[in-house]
Amino acid sequence: MDTQSEKHLIIGIDARFYGPLGKGLGRYTQEIVDNVIAISADDPIDYVIFLAPDNFDEFICQSPNVRKELIYSRWYTLAEQFEVPYRWWKAKIDLMHFPHFNVPFVKSGKYIVTIHDLILTKFPTHRASTLHPLIYWLKDKAYRLVISSAVNLASKIITVSNFTKLDIISQFKIADDKIIVTYEGAANLAKGNDSLFVAKLDNKKTLALYHICSPFLLYVGNAYPHKNLEGLILAFLQLHLKHPDLRLVLVGKEDYFYDRVKEVAKCNNLWQKENLNSAIIFTGYVPDVDLEALFQEAAVYVFPSLYEGFGLPPLEAMSHNCPVASSDRASMPEVLQKAALYFNPENKDDMISVIESLLNNPEERERLIILGREQVKKYSWWECSRETYQIYRQLVGHQK
Repeated sequence: MDTQSEKHLIIGIDARFYGPLGKGLGRYTQEIVDNVIAISADDPIDYVIFLAPDNFDEFICQSPNVRKELIYSRWYTLAEQFEVPYRWWKAKIDLMHFPHFNVPFVKSGKYIVTIHDLILTKFPTHRASTLHPLIYWLKDKAYRLVISSAVNLASKIITVSNFTKLDIISQFKIADDKIIVTYEGAANLAKGNDSLFVAKLDNKKTLALYHICSPFLLYVGNAYPHKNLEGLILAFLQLHLKHPDLRLVLVGKEDYFYDRVKEVAKCNNLWQKENLNSAIIFTGYVPDVDLEALFQEAAVYVFPSLYEGFGLPPLEAMSHNCPVASSDRASMPEVLQKAALYFNPENKDDMISVIESLLNNPEERERLIILGREQVKKYSWWECSRETYQIYRQLVGHQK
């Protein structure tokens, strides 16, 4: 046995987004970190998991082959351009994995990067930022330099859909074989239909907690401009005139972008403070246990986004027996396939027509529910992590 095969290889993962702190990116990072450690438990691999002060205590692992390192610099800052490569070099990493594009300009060794989407290059508008226009312009230029450096110098690029892979190839002229698609995971149904019916009583209490009356349309996610929530509200305005009992429930942590969407709803007389007697209900952040009830009780999950690299929320809706009406843009047809009904997100009448077809057709709703449950089974975090680990092994010379 040669010396190299006996040596424990060291893989580093920038996990500063780990956990709910990092929202969707945090979910991806957490699943990759937790699963690759489990998958490689019997292999001569050591891991250095780089964490932030906010999530350092959240990551717990008893394996002697895993150690945590604290990075004080926040993502997207000048400080990380110095601290991250220093920590990377000091830990003697054989392969570093950055689950996001923010790879430092100074590289301290071999690395791979996950690019989830190119939203910031597709929607370069100040409406997507709270910054002063000049500061936004400077940060946009810095972003473009960082992501160009990250993809051009990476040993491999991981992305989460063929749509985003083609985007990367087109924009950065990257070779096809340098980019590997690993689809994200989605939670499968953990309960059978009987259990779902047993939960109805508690679901009604949850709806009352958020001042929600059935029937209602549901959206879960942030309110960035490319999510097209203003377009959804304008479509709902007409739907509400025809269906006065119908409600629209928007779930997402309150911030500047949701405040702006609230103003649109308020100007159209669809929302009042505290959600009392409102046609549109802004729930703010909703914990997972309550979110399950909203998915289960919604008449339709509506996803009006103009651009998505993968799009996890519609799959989560499908996993809870909720039929999905989705935008036909970007990666959505690739990810959802025949398990959703599609509309042009920039055509209000088309959006209304598709939503109404589900509201008025129980047979079509049931058909989509069945297809959705099957579609969700195609996406596994374990499989995503296994494929990621195979990339690690390939690049450090130990193909498994």
